[in-house]
Amino acid sequence: MESRPMLFKLLNAIDTRFEISKIDAHCDIPCRIYDPMTAQIAALSVVRLMDIMDETISGDGDALNQQNTIARCVGRKEEEAEKAKHEVRIIWGDYFKQPQFDAFPEIHEITHQIMLTASACKQGTTRVSGEKLVEQVNRFAEIYWHSKDIKTASYPCPYPPNLPTVYPILG
Repeated sequence: MESRPMLFKLLNAIDTRFEISKIDAHCDIPCRIYDPMTAQIAALSVVRLMDIMDETISGDGDALNQQNTIARCVGRKEEEAEKAKHEVRIIWGDYFKQPQFDAFPEIHEITHQIMLTASACKQGTTRVSGEKLVEQVNRFAEIYWHSKDIKTASYPCPYPPNLPTVYPILG
């Protein structure tokens, strides 16, 4: 453990001797590379995991395997809900600036609602909450793409839970 403070002292001495400028990154990912699709997939996954839990409880099977499936789904559902929150926070905090806030004043409220709904999804298993999360994240995605002057369209995602999903129209 003593090598850490010694290494720190050495690096500080080098910094002082050579007057190396300090820099700080201003965002979490390389500039201008943002996409709400990760949050959308996470929200869709929350609903799918809720569906799997419901199918497991409703189905026949041995109790131990059912408990195992439910436990795994609960853990993944919470991770996916947190991922949706994380991805939205990154875009809201790093991409959106005053010009976008002025053009899309709803972005603050929708972001806050996503945080609340994702937390509700972590706490419970109500599919309606999951669907609401998907709707909110889709609205966030729509605002994001429109802030870049990119039109969007909504289509059912091509996999379960087959819910409407906002996609950018590229090209």
